[in-house]
Amino acid sequence: MMQTLSNLRIAYLVSQYPAANHTFVLREIRQLRALGAEVRVASVSAPDRPTARMTVEERAEATATYYVKTVGFAGALVINLRALCTRPAGYLRGLAFALKLGKLDLAKTARNLLYFAEAVIVGRWMERERLAHVHTHFSSTVGLILTRTFPVTMSMTVHGPAEFVDPVGSRLREKVAASRFVCAISNYGRSQLLLAADAEDWEKIEVARLGIAPEVFAPRPHRHAPEVFEVICVGRLAPVKAQRVLIAAIDRLVREGRHVRLRLVGDGADARALKADVAARELSANVVFEGWLNEGEVLSRLRETDAFALASFAEGVPVVLMEAMAMEIPCVATRITGIPELIRDGTDGLLVAPASVEELADALRVLMDDAELRRELGMTGRQRVLEKYDLARNTARLASIFARRLATAAVAASQEDEAIEMTVTEAAAVGAGNFGATGAGKAVER
Repeated sequence: MMQTLSNLRIAYLVSQYPAANHTFVLREIRQLRALGAEVRVASVSAPDRPTARMTVEERAEATATYYVKTVGFAGALVINLRALCTRPAGYLRGLAFALKLGKLDLAKTARNLLYFAEAVIVGRWMERERLAHVHTHFSSTVGLILTRTFPVTMSMTVHGPAEFVDPVGSRLREKVAASRFVCAISNYGRSQLLLAADAEDWEKIEVARLGIAPEVFAPRPHRHAPEVFEVICVGRLAPVKAQRVLIAAIDRLVREGRHVRLRLVGDGADARALKADVAARELSANVVFEGWLNEGEVLSRLRETDAFALASFAEGVPVVLMEAMAMEIPCVATRITGIPELIRDGTDGLLVAPASVEELADALRVLMDDAELRRELGMTGRQRVLEKYDLARNTARLASIFARRLATAAVAASQEDEAIEMTVTEAAAVGAGNFGATGAGKAVER
């Protein structure tokens, strides 16, 4: 594999890089490089925070990343005009496709024209860097338009679940058809892609699980009888993450007279509403809003917790759960999408029905009352991560997919070129022979 990957040069197109919510993308890219691949990164948006708040690795990545939006309006206009002049057919083809995606809806058309402009900027960057293949995370529409505009190939990792809610609006069928291969992060995700895609494209869809570095998330000390039971939830403060359900479950436990404290790590659009809910329930002493924290700060909070809770209504396969499990923190999560592939209920953690305050409170109560169960679930949870969600092992599998799929594509392209060359040669020979026998008529007919 190492020899094959040493010849692998690819672009990664990401919506935002680095980003606190998507650190797994950074780890994946750096691990691929460690395996010998040359990976160049283009990010649509600038990093989600100032350099001073980044880790050393994030700062290094930010320095080497090409940022699309930083070219500005004038820069984007110049790049698009140059693309129109140098490859007018491809430019107009991509523009027509972007307009088609808009479906005569003004807002959708405006959005897809923006995606088209971004695709042109990325395409010109790929031309300068001599990159022929792009892999996308969270930027597949830009990638799709890119393949219509420039002679490049595409692959993508689909995380879900947003794309699966509206596969037609997300253009999943077209994206799979346009891709050399597609990575789903779970069997559930693969099933949804199979449902959306044409049957002839099913063979393109593979499962490539995410992972973490277990050595970074080492087991934290087990607290047998904490005076205050600490529960943590890490994630965006957004309705889909259902922190309101988790707060209601904590409220129920507090009203039973239990000493429990919930720490919500993260920020987002739902922050104000959640804080108002906490105040209305008079839970300010029991629910702490930590805000956004960097990786080191999150690790510090995780080391001090007794349980991790995730009440989400929709997820892919949350990396935050893997991190907590690797630290031997017993986890409670909802029984949705790809989560049961990570946590086997009663073995690696506890699963509850989504939107059920009762089940969530019951699960937390069980953990509070049974220190030995907490220890057992923590140990088996870490073992689960080591076996199925180890970053090095899973990235090596992803690397093998790149090597196999792109090598196969290169061979197919070479064979196609040879076939075309042979056909042209044979046609020329036949044409020459016919010309000598029957005059110019046959040559014109060819």
